[in-house]
Amino acid sequence: MMDNTTDSISRRFNSLQRLYGEKATQQLAQSHVFIAGIGGVGSWVAEALARSGVGQLTLADLDHVAESNINRQVHALGSTVGMAKIEAMAARIADINPECKLNLIDDFVDEQNIDSYLKQYAPHVLLDCTDQVKAKIAMLLTARQHHIPFFMCGGAGGKTDVFSLRYSDLALVKNDNLLGRIRQILRKDHAYPKGSDNKGRALKKPPKMGVNCIWYEQTAQLPDLWVNPDQAPQGLSCAGYGSSMTVTATMGLAVANLTLDTLLKA
Repeated sequence: MMDNTTDSISRRFNSLQRLYGEKATQQLAQSHVFIAGIGGVGSWVAEALARSGVGQLTLADLDHVAESNINRQVHALGSTVGMAKIEAMAARIADINPECKLNLIDDFVDEQNIDSYLKQYAPHVLLDCTDQVKAKIAMLLTARQHHIPFFMCGGAGGKTDVFSLRYSDLALVKNDNLLGRIRQILRKDHAYPKGSDNKGRALKKPPKMGVNCIWYEQTAQLPDLWVNPDQAPQGLSCAGYGSSMTVTATMGLAVANLTLDTLLKA
């Protein structure tokens, strides 16, 4: 007979088995995903992957839950304010799937540590849910060196139209200042294919850059305060623009779905 824990896990995830098949659910249970940034997007990614029976998750973030996170982050509750985000997320995941192995990194991922983290944890997929340009570029370049599938999230701040969500190569991204800046740096400093000809004219069909991105095509909505020319944007993050759970969660769930497809095709 199965023990109570095994029986409970089977009941929790048997719907996935009916959907994907036994072999696929076993594959997910043996899979490992690294999520950098456990905030408005990353927390929903982690939640979805845990509820999809992924067997191992590495969560990386140095931030703590604040009251201002409650409108959009799944682990942000009155009872979790002040907790490390990775700890609050880990507690949820343990309650969802006690058999999910969790690696917690109380740190921001950057160009100084990403290589060692990927060597140490060896994930099957790396997900970038951060809002820092240098960190995103470092993850992209290092994931390529390690031949790890990689997905990069664009900005969710200032967006309200969930139906403008897109998945494409970085070369095709529009209306995303964060990804636009990354594209510029990759072309200038890392020899990625340019989007213009020798005379500086934009190409109708720019060559692909090989960077998988999830982004919103909608133009970001500026806060009322920024209408005043004396007020300048404080950054490209959700906290600077303002943000909604419907938008951040939609992006996170889309990223999780892409990740599941990648794991099942491996």
